[in-house]
Order: sequence, then structure tokens, then C-alpha cells
Amino acid sequence: MKEIKAIQPQLHATLADEKLQLAVYTATGRLVDKRKSTVAADVLPDYQELRQQANDLKRHAIEHLDYYLEEFERNLETRGGKVIWCRDGKDVVDFVLGLAKRRQSKVIVKSKSMTTEEIHLNDHLEEHGLEPVETDLGEYILQLSHDKPYHIVAPALHMTRYQVADLFEEKLEVPREEIPEKQTQIARAILRRKFLEADIGISGANFLLADSGSVVLVENEGNARLSTTAPKVHIAIAGVEKIIPRAQDLATFLKLLGRSATGQPLTVYTSVLSGPRRGTEIDGPEEFYVVILDNGRTRVLEDADKRQALYCIRCGACLNICPVYRRIGGHNYPWVYSGPIGAILTPQMEGLHKNPWLPHASSLCGACGEVCPVKIEIPRLLLELRSDIEQDKADRGEDKLEKLAFRAWAKVMANPRLYESAGAAASWAMQDTGEGGWARNLPWFMNVGPLKAWSAERDVPQLAPKSFHQLWRERRKEKGKA
Repeated sequence: MKEIKAIQPQLHATLADEKLQLAVYTATGRLVDKRKSTVAADVLPDYQELRQQANDLKRHAIEHLDYYLEEFERNLETRGGKVIWCRDGKDVVDFVLGLAKRRQSKVIVKSKSMTTEEIHLNDHLEEHGLEPVETDLGEYILQLSHDKPYHIVAPALHMTRYQVADLFEEKLEVPREEIPEKQTQIARAILRRKFLEADIGISGANFLLADSGSVVLVENEGNARLSTTAPKVHIAIAGVEKIIPRAQDLATFLKLLGRSATGQPLTVYTSVLSGPRRGTEIDGPEEFYVVILDNGRTRVLEDADKRQALYCIRCGACLNICPVYRRIGGHNYPWVYSGPIGAILTPQMEGLHKNPWLPHASSLCGACGEVCPVKIEIPRLLLELRSDIEQDKADRGEDKLEKLAFRAWAKVMANPRLYESAGAAASWAMQDTGEGGWARNLPWFMNVGPLKAWSAERDVPQLAPKSFHQLWRERRKEKGKA
């Protein structure tokens, strides 16, 4: 595949970087252990029941998406807010730019949002002379380093405190500091000034409550609260799938989200925002907008079975447990969503033909499905997407050489004499063995076409000098002579 060949050098660099491998493996392992301890049967005995409840709620909301989105809009507008419907990232950018121009704003503070990463909002705002400032510490570090998130929950998971020390010294022109707590203080001092300068604050949304027209944000740092209350304008940007029917449903998801993401029973801050500041309130924005974004999500809705990928609550548990993600890291995935959830979301949202290798980047061990708090059947969806991708290739007339190879293989397997002759030829060609009985020099046909990519990443065991059929015939001859 052209796409996987293009990133092979980057993949090999990641696998060869011992410090990066250690950082990723240690960080994800720590999150896995913390999650495991908080969902244990003696700590949360109804964990499996909560997962099923969450799955049922998400299924119901997605199957009645139009109804609940319209209900959300009605209830938000009764509280003075306004819903902006956007088909894609361009619509979002145009709205934000228009609002910034009207308010004569230059500085925009942002809390962590994967949806804004998805549409490259910062890049577009900077192109038009605005200054977007990420206020989540991990996102702020990435913004300074011109990097993209490595992980859904912990965006700077791949960076060490020493790398952050180098970055702050260079970009912020401060004395080098390697202690994480002091690095946080440096960032805090700078970001506090930005909160006071900004006229617009942008956030994502963890959930949208249809029955109250409210936006729910969960966080651990408190920066989201400042981003949504200090500026005069607050814009929440959310995908259509973030809707849940009722405020009382929120408790189910809050019990699952923190535990699955970071191993916390509950995140430090949970904010429920429902419109601009009222006359008697002392803080909050003067204008409140909720941007509801499609950007390929309705394409996912078309498949009644695979639409369950939209149940995702962005906890990152599947990334932490995935043996593939823990080896290749987040930057080797083509889009903002990495790991198993990225492997099923990206092909559906961007199109099967764009990165067809993604569903194949899985061991199918099933761990991702076991830890998913909303019970998305990720392994099964991966298999179904693999089938869809192969069918899409066939429809477009691709992989003709691979098809020819499989036809030849089928012909050999169906003819006993041909099969035995091929086995004898392969055994003769691979007599030159390496250490431990592994083949050192492979036959020429394993170094061309599709087999070349296969053999480049695998060791091939030495074939036996004689096949079972040969040994059986020799044994029968010996018995006949006896």
C-alpha cells in the first residue's frame, strides 16, 4: 500500500527510539493500571451494568439524533445562547473569523478540544492574524513545539520533562527548569495574562444535554473554566454525536469517563454551561455559541451497524491497552484520532480509500473492546472495515497483482502433485539457513511483489529437507521390503 510505504521510515524511527518507546509504554501502562484499579469489582461493582447503560443511551441518542439536536437548540436559545450548524471545518473557521472581526478580537484562548484539532482551527486563525492560545498544559506545550497531539487524553505524552525544559527555555526565554511543578508555574504565569487579554474563549464539549440545552466540560486543570467564563464570548465546538438525551443520564457517563481515561473516580472539574451570563451573575460570557459540526459524521451514520463508532466519549482507554498504539505511538496515525478508535473512525469519516491500511493496523487481540466504557465492538468493526476496504479496491480495479498471486496459490493448493513439487522446490531453495533454524536467504519469489512487504518484516523458519509425503512413501517402501 502506498500510504503505509510512505510512513515506513517514520515507523522504523519510532520503533528504534528507545527513549520514546519507554516514555509511551510507561505512560500508557500507568494509565492502564489506574483504570484497572478503579473499575475493579470490589470498587465499582456495577461497572458492567454502567457500560451497558452507556451503550444503550448512546445508541438511542444516535438513532434519534435529529430529534435531540433540535431539542438542544430550542432549550439553549431559551437561555440566550445560539446554535451554529456547520457542515465542515471551513464553516467553523468562517464563523469564528466573522465573530472575531465583529468583536475586534485578536487573542483567543482555547481549552483542550480534539474537534478543533480535527479541523486545524489554530492554523486557520493564525493565517488571518489572530492569536489562538492553547491553555491546557499539554496542548500549550505542543503549540509551542508546532506539534500535534500524540494521545487523545494526554496530548504531550511522548515528551519528557527535559524536552519541555529545552522548549520553554527556547520559546519562552526563561531560565531552564526541569522540575514539572515549576514548569507548570511558568506556563501558568503566561497563560493568566492571556486569559485577561482574550475577548473570545473556545472550548470543545464532552457532552451536550438535550433536555436543558447545556454544554458539559470535564477537565483536571481548571483552564477550561477560565476559557469559558473570563472572555466576553464563549464558543463551544462539538460534533453532532456529543448529544445525550437528559441531564440525569450524565451521571452514568461521568462514572465511566474519568475511570477509563486517567483512573480517577471523577475528574477534578465538571462544568455545566447553559447560556450567557444572566443579569444577576457576576461572571460568564456576554455571548454564548454552540457550534455543532458534521465534518463526515453523517457519513458514519449511513451504516446502521458501524455507526456505533460515534458512541466514543474520547477516554483513550483503547489507546492505552492497544499493543499496536503502544509500539508505533500517536504520530504514525494519519489523522487526529489515533489507536483503535482512530482505526474505525478515520476510514468512515474521511473515506475508505484515503487510508485503507488503518483497519489492518491491529492485532485483533480484542483488548480495546473489553476496556471501551460504552461497549463499542471495535474488533468486529475492524474486521468489517477490512472487508469493505477490500471490496472497495475490487470495485476500483486495484490490487490486480495480489489477486493473481492468490489465484496461483489456490491452483497450487488444489493440485496435490503441484503442491508437492512447489514444496520441494521451496525446500531446496531455502537450504542455506541462519542461526536457530531460520532461513537466511529467501527464494527470489519471496522478494518480489506482495511477498516482499511480507517477508521484510518477518522471519521465515527453515523448511524440512523432506516433506511428510516423501517420508511416508519412503516408510511404506521400507515396510514393503521388510
